[in-house]
Amino acid sequence: MKIAFLDAKTMGQVPNFHVFEKFGDFVSYPITKPEERLAHLKDADVAITCKVVIDRSIIDACPNLKLICVAATGTNNVDVEYALSKDIPVKNVANYSTESVAQITLGIILSLVNRLNYFDRYVKTGAYTQSDMFTHYGPEFYELNGKRAGIIGLGNIGKRVARLLEAFGMEIVYYSASGKNNNNDYLRVELEELLATSDIVSIHSALNDQTTNLITLPRLRLMKPTAFLVNAGRGGIINEHDLVEALNHHYIAGAGLDVYEREPMSCDSPILKVTCPERLILTPHAAWTSIEARTTLINRIAENIADFLNQNA
Repeated sequence: MKIAFLDAKTMGQVPNFHVFEKFGDFVSYPITKPEERLAHLKDADVAITCKVVIDRSIIDACPNLKLICVAATGTNNVDVEYALSKDIPVKNVANYSTESVAQITLGIILSLVNRLNYFDRYVKTGAYTQSDMFTHYGPEFYELNGKRAGIIGLGNIGKRVARLLEAFGMEIVYYSASGKNNNNDYLRVELEELLATSDIVSIHSALNDQTTNLITLPRLRLMKPTAFLVNAGRGGIINEHDLVEALNHHYIAGAGLDVYEREPMSCDSPILKVTCPERLILTPHAAWTSIEARTTLINRIAENIADFLNQNA
């Protein structure tokens, strides 16, 4: 059996990449350009992909292909329906990065609320050495205790973030984009109420017809001028041009983004044109990438291959 990992570079350095070797001939490619897909997959029995597109034309051109493993939760880069029509199962991995994403989300929230970028820069630039006082009153920050956090998308990650924010004494409300989530632990509210009443808004939804362009300027203007918006869900949920306008006009206090409409971000992205960058924290779609999360992801892919082989023994 031949297993081909089409974009192994997306996993970074993990300690357990060797687990695939027990299944047969394993080959990994750092990246696979669109024009290289056929060459990399033509003899493969199992394809592993994170972001490389496996569409109908590739499936038809690879007669040995028996299983497609997606090194992620989302399967939008694979023509799943067509693969299944050819009796080729498509296996993804869920719930491997909950702790990692929640931890980064909390880090972004705490950095924003506590104005850590400002205070860090104040000391490092030498301004503190010129002070006539032991402390410094820069931009005001507030305590999370007693404030309200609104979670958009109360799945596994959203619930974990909610629990962590509860530990700071925050009241939690949530909005269900699908309208199907009814969690008795927290108050479910409509989006407009969540935006208007929350001090922290944290997005953990998938990108779909209900969430694309969900947060635009009219909705941003509903938010408190002291509120912070964080997106660790998917790019495209927030309209980036509108977010920049909201930040530049101080409609909201700040924002933190780990995901973007285009990834990697383009050099002319509106996000890079914020006039007050100290109120914006950006990370490069890295929230999911703790070493534990990536190690778990590799192990779960291997489990998917093992289950497939056992079912077809």
